[in-house]
Amino acid sequence: MLLRRLLRQLVPYRRQLGLCFFVDALRMPLALLIPLPLKLAVDSVAGSRPLPPMLRDLLPSGMRTSVGLLAVLSVLLVTIALLTQLQSVVSTALRTRLGERLVLELRAQLFGHAQRLSLAYHDARGTADANYRIQTDALAIQYITVEGVLPAITAIFTLAGMVVVTSRIDAELAAVALVIMPVLFVLLTSWRTRLRRHSREVKRQESLALSVVQEVLTSLRVVKAFGQEAREEERFVDRAREGADARVRLAVVQAVYGMFVGVSVAAGMAAALFIGIEHVHSGALTLGELLLVMGYLTQLYEPIRTTSAQAGSMQSYLASVERVLTLLGQPQDVIERTDAQPLQRARGAVAFRGVSFGYGEDPRILQGVSFDVGAGGRIGISGMSGAGKTTLVNLLTRFFDPTDGQILLDGVDLRDYRLHDLRAQFAIVLQDPVLFATTIAENIAYARPAARHSEIVAAAVAAGAHAFIESLPMGYNTQVGERGVRLSGGERQRIALARAFLKDAPMLILDEPTSAVDVETEAAILASMERLMHGRTAFMVTHRPSALRECEAILRVERGRVTRLANNGREGGGRLRGDYGETPPFIPDRFKHLAVATAYGERRVTSISIGRGNSGRRTTGASSSETPQGLEEEIERERRKWRKVEGIGI
Repeated sequence: MLLRRLLRQLVPYRRQLGLCFFVDALRMPLALLIPLPLKLAVDSVAGSRPLPPMLRDLLPSGMRTSVGLLAVLSVLLVTIALLTQLQSVVSTALRTRLGERLVLELRAQLFGHAQRLSLAYHDARGTADANYRIQTDALAIQYITVEGVLPAITAIFTLAGMVVVTSRIDAELAAVALVIMPVLFVLLTSWRTRLRRHSREVKRQESLALSVVQEVLTSLRVVKAFGQEAREEERFVDRAREGADARVRLAVVQAVYGMFVGVSVAAGMAAALFIGIEHVHSGALTLGELLLVMGYLTQLYEPIRTTSAQAGSMQSYLASVERVLTLLGQPQDVIERTDAQPLQRARGAVAFRGVSFGYGEDPRILQGVSFDVGAGGRIGISGMSGAGKTTLVNLLTRFFDPTDGQILLDGVDLRDYRLHDLRAQFAIVLQDPVLFATTIAENIAYARPAARHSEIVAAAVAAGAHAFIESLPMGYNTQVGERGVRLSGGERQRIALARAFLKDAPMLILDEPTSAVDVETEAAILASMERLMHGRTAFMVTHRPSALRECEAILRVERGRVTRLANNGREGGGRLRGDYGETPPFIPDRFKHLAVATAYGERRVTSISIGRGNSGRRTTGASSSETPQGLEEEIERERRKWRKVEGIGI
């Protein structure tokens, strides 16, 4: 099964493989010629046997003397060696080129597939595991092909040729030479499982050690701040020691296997030598013919011994290929339908219809969420940590698909759109803005790589970033360092906003965009966000009341359900409608039967709003055909108490 999947990877390179095999096949006649000068020298120069008729006819009469014949044989020996080395050079170049192309193609496949896998997969496995498979395990396809498949095929043909030639000289010696083949096959079969098991463990331990290095180096500020360098070093050493122990165990197993292979080959050579000497004494063989046969057997056993010994390391490479193919075989959680429709530019009307979601077998994070947002609406999303706020917006961009229900964009299920077109409708600004280790200009242009410099500058101006960028010695060509470490948090956030301005998408997701900045920086960022949200459907996940003031309606997410907190009364498309799994927490207990809650199957209160009305004054209230007297006043009192506890209010 594993080898079949590996061969499928090699199919596109069948021509290159054929050329490599052809060049390697040239080694067979050269290998047959290598012992010939020695045989002729022993029998016809040192001994008295005549030259073979074909060779005698080719030589001038003056070269048939002992000195002349020795000179011819010496030239022949050097010529064969030169041709062998030239064949080796060409073979090495072709093999290396083929191997590098295989690795490059496989790494590209792995990297592309790893990007398409869900965030949940990478959260569970860690990025170091995928990194190790792409960078290290992918090399195995080169070793297996260049050092395994091609040499094995060449060895088989060389073996066949030498058996034929040896049989013509002495059939009994040829039979003795082949006796060890079943022995080597039994050895390989019996040791293969053990070698593969130890190889898998080595790969696993090396991946774990790499994950410690990556985790510590990407969190080095925290490590230094808490003075945990010694602890992290000890953790790495423990992981590395486990890997070293695993490699030692694998090396011992390979060495024992190699010992059995070497002893088997030596036994075959000893048996052939013993029988050969007996045949020389009986006159069935000349000494030169025995040397020729032993030379053939040496060349015959060398690839057999090498290939058999390499079978140990080959199991390690096969374990790597197994890990690579496992990654390629991971199913994508979000799959584009074959009949998906294109989407140029969305209006931005969003509707959740009974949406539930959970990661794998975990309990559901969102349950039965339903609401509508008009095009151009500004929606704030608030709630306790872990309530499902970020999951809500991740479903919008199809980082995940709902377990139940559907999400509509402009009346069409998200799953009916082409995935690339759908994600092109969103600009995203995260709590921890992600910058790449390149220039400021290139980081802003990440949204539109083909953007002109004037457009990049205009986006930076709109985001309030132009002034600080121009104050830097290199301006827009300033290198920001890994993850933007050379910039402050506020500067990184403004670069992220500039990227969103440049993308000019119709929909905007802001995930805690001001949570890590000071009050003064927050005010400047909020002013930029106000401009950015204008004319766009915006979802802002935040705990900051100052940021929520920019929203026209607020959703409260609690234990996977969505509760309407407020309609702020701002003009725009953000009027929020929906069914809610819980009663808003500021409704007094004795009036909860009037609240908007699907759990009661009753909808007596038609709207509840908290925030600023169109006049700019703070307003709160409820309207209903059955609203009791005093409800508005008590709601206001309870809302104030709740605001102090929750830290959320307008």
